[in-house]
Amino acid sequence: MFQDKEMVSDYLAGLNASLTGYAHMISESNNSELRQTLIQMRNQDESRQRTLYSYALQKGYYKPAAPASDQVIQQLKSQLMQGQ
Repeated sequence: MFQDKEMVSDYLAGLNASLTGYAHMISESNNSELRQTLIQMRNQDESRQRTLYSYALQKGYYKPAAPASDQVIQQLKSQLMQGQ
């Protein structure tokens, strides 16, 4: 039987995979009505993902990486700007 932590982890993994799928489908969609429907579905899954992420964080099921330093952030911004 699954424990709470495993169920949360499994559901989060599924939501993250669906968000990746939506991004691909939205970018490939030529039909504006279909595109809007996919965007709405993606937005709903993003909301679910954020809620579940907050729950996992609160329960201690997830430990985020340490925040990047200001120097690392500036370096990344600089590299991204050069690539444009």
